[in-house]
Amino acid sequence: MSSAFTEKRILGRTGLAVGRLGVGTSYGVDAASLSEAFERGVNYFYWGSRRSEAMAQVIGDVDRAGRRADLVVVLQQYTRSALFLKWSFDRGLRRLGLDRADVLLLGWYGKAPSPRVMDAAMELRERGRVGHIALSGHNRPLFPELAADGRFGLFHVRYNAAHRGAEAEVFARIPPGGRPGLVAFTATRWGDLLNPAKMPEGEPALSASECYRFALSHPSVDVVLCGPKDREQMREALRALELGPLSPQEAERVRRIGDHVHARHRRPFAG
Repeated sequence: MSSAFTEKRILGRTGLAVGRLGVGTSYGVDAASLSEAFERGVNYFYWGSRRSEAMAQVIGDVDRAGRRADLVVVLQQYTRSALFLKWSFDRGLRRLGLDRADVLLLGWYGKAPSPRVMDAAMELRERGRVGHIALSGHNRPLFPELAADGRFGLFHVRYNAAHRGAEAEVFARIPPGGRPGLVAFTATRWGDLLNPAKMPEGEPALSASECYRFALSHPSVDVVLCGPKDREQMREALRALELGPLSPQEAERVRRIGDHVHARHRRPFAG
């Protein structure tokens, strides 16, 4: 087993110690699988588009066991209303039985959030309701523009073998010293990189663990999110941590498949 992906890493300037794999619950993974993942070092819990009871249960279990400090709880908000943002965030904390989250993720922004939204987010931080503010989106040049804004502790950036533009447009343009944390999402390109029908002729499809290993192998990436639907998919994601970085030959195959999928199977925001 490689140790390259099994040791925790500091999430940029947040100072949070995170496992290299994060998990969301939008696709329905169960509580037992989440508990297993936590015991194996997955501590970045993204309670996002679908606020599942399974993740709420596991977060509560971890808290009651006195291990809350080992968990990084991320609550996402899509709203552009400052008033609703505060109300919905506080409601999310009540559902989890927590008085504080580690990260408030402002979701799907193509431009900088409005001053009113940022004021609301900062108010939550000043009240001690959240530790760090994050931003996600598909407009890659936005992230380097906002990297110097100390209000943002981390960014969620799309990055996979078919969408490698973040390498030049985000990772290379954010200075390493005191930078925001970087979390990669859509590592499987919404499942396209796992689909045999979308592979080059004669090429077997990638596994999910290969996709996660590809994203994790970039030195700028702190965490890669996975969205399993069941225990089998959760364990396949965990294999990425066991196997460690791709070999040069494996990485070349992943990039070749990524280029093919990108060229022939268009998706929204497919740059």
